[in-house]
Amino acid sequence: MRNDPLVIFTPSGKRGRFPVGTPVLTAARKLGVDLDSVCGGRGICSKCQITPSYGEFAKHGVKVSTDALSKWSSVEDKYDRLRGLPEGRRLGCQATLQSDIVIDVPSESQVHKQVVRKRAEAREITMEPATRLYYVEVQEPDMHEPSGDLERLQKALKEQWDLDVAGSDLRTLQLLQPALRKGNWKVTCAIHTASDGPAHVMQVWPGYYEGSIYGLAIDLGSTTIAAHLCDLQSGEVVASSGIMNPQIRFGEDLMSRVSYVMLNPGGEVELTRAVRESMNALIVQVSSDAEIDRELIVEAVLVGNPVMHHLFLGIDPVELGQAPFALASSGSVSLWASEVDMVMHPEARLYILPCIAGHVGADAAAVALSEAPYRSDELVLIVDVGTNAEILLGNKDRVLACSSPTGPAFEGAQISSGQRAAPGAIENVRIDPVSKEPRFKVIGCDLWSDDAGFKAATLSSGITGICGSGIIEIIAEMRLAGLLDAGGLIGSAEQTRTERCIVDGRTNSYVLHDATDDGGPLITVTNGDIRAIQLAKAALYAGARLLMDKMGVESVNRVTLAGAFGAHISAKHAMVLGMIPDCPLENVVSAGNAAGTGARIALLNVSARREIERVVHEIDKIETAIEPKFQDHFVNASNIPHATDPFPILNRIVDIPNVSFNVKQGGRRRQR
Repeated sequence: MRNDPLVIFTPSGKRGRFPVGTPVLTAARKLGVDLDSVCGGRGICSKCQITPSYGEFAKHGVKVSTDALSKWSSVEDKYDRLRGLPEGRRLGCQATLQSDIVIDVPSESQVHKQVVRKRAEAREITMEPATRLYYVEVQEPDMHEPSGDLERLQKALKEQWDLDVAGSDLRTLQLLQPALRKGNWKVTCAIHTASDGPAHVMQVWPGYYEGSIYGLAIDLGSTTIAAHLCDLQSGEVVASSGIMNPQIRFGEDLMSRVSYVMLNPGGEVELTRAVRESMNALIVQVSSDAEIDRELIVEAVLVGNPVMHHLFLGIDPVELGQAPFALASSGSVSLWASEVDMVMHPEARLYILPCIAGHVGADAAAVALSEAPYRSDELVLIVDVGTNAEILLGNKDRVLACSSPTGPAFEGAQISSGQRAAPGAIENVRIDPVSKEPRFKVIGCDLWSDDAGFKAATLSSGITGICGSGIIEIIAEMRLAGLLDAGGLIGSAEQTRTERCIVDGRTNSYVLHDATDDGGPLITVTNGDIRAIQLAKAALYAGARLLMDKMGVESVNRVTLAGAFGAHISAKHAMVLGMIPDCPLENVVSAGNAAGTGARIALLNVSARREIERVVHEIDKIETAIEPKFQDHFVNASNIPHATDPFPILNRIVDIPNVSFNVKQGGRRRQR
């Protein structure tokens, strides 16, 4: 009923209304939300932990009061006393709905764990880290030449390594005397050389230290946070891990998070606390995977979009939500990691790349550092596909940059059967243009759905929904198979000659997978799904086309798809959909997680930091929000592939049916 409480689950975006008193776990199961439980809801297993969020959520159109869930139960109280519940968590089997609520399902409570695809790409990087190890022999103290141990260490470093070292912190000073004597006046020092000051002794080991020191390259995305742990001596990536950004529960896109801060006093503190806690969980994860003490992590480099950048630093992001979109600082930031609560070496340093503009952040700077369009002879378009797409266009003569608000649809949100990338999610789709029958692959299985053994191979994961790359492919395949017209309408069963097109309210949907007879899901693509993708891809294409206008060109030589999502997109399907400009398919390449690669380059090479700080000032920034032509490009780009751009190269490769489903039999217009 309309007056029943509305529950919205993140990160899935699934929502529904349920009677007052419905357990959260029950609502999650009925909506198909991935919330674990093995004890049958008796409060024993604790696997159904959830995090409720309170305040005003303009994006969802709800205001959540602090009594939106039932009071703390005796079962939760007992569990908390015996085993401990993280702050802010509730048990989904015990908490019941009382009024409208936004609920986050943390990754550890999900049955099908998120597949974080921001892997470290293979790359040759010239080693020039800011923090290095130095073995040094120090003169013993002499009563006739009185001086302190630190001063004699400084003298030895100057003589043996030509290093001017200003000093050390109190902690290192406390370690110095025992280390010198235990090492018989020979020690190994970890020394950080700052760009804006003298070198600094961070750690001292007696004798020759045979171990290593480590650094973190962090890509702080609006949807996922990825970290690569690197050996600062060899450059090797020794561990990589990722985690969902917990800020999703406050809003899936950046502006909804800024809106949350505007509407909820102190909201920026909540968002900062959430992301820093997850950052430390990630640090624990990568150090555990690499089997090292996290105090050996002496440095980190972080990249992210401007809103993530500000929130992680504890800066109110409200100014980024309104013209003129002013950054607190566009320059690089160097600080002690402890200043932002990062739990690593006590004296670890953090370097954050410069931002390019109010909506084009340090992540775009990292992409520029990784892909170096400013060195290219060819005109290259680089698109970092994500919830907020960063776009670079240029060559060695000129580079332009902008961001485009694509939203979370490419990540599986706002899609009826959409989900994040996880085992069981459909990621590849093909539709026979004659029979209109589909076949697909799911994450975790190399077989196609019509291959022998597919059903057995997917028993453990199931077939759970459609992830971002699958959504791109199925919509493009529907267009190629004549199931979808240029305006984005799905035809009826009669118009398309397939019973897979079913009536869905005033429009139609396409059935991709129906396992309802076996108690499984019905996975369809609805006209609402098509519309969400049209809006996202139109924003992406309009941003690219706007940069091409500014550059005065009608085509590009090469397209590079960056980002975790971009690495898994089929170039052909992206072009059929109209996400990217017309270009020879062989010239559309994936750069993988280019932002993460740029962060690694900056971590391992201080000269690269100086380079990108210089390059950022030379990039021309285009603000799409104030460009009148952006809206014109957006409207034309809503068609699939495009209303006016001819795509001649694409049309030589594929045949796109000229169908229109806007008119029903009898001449009555279909309502869109």
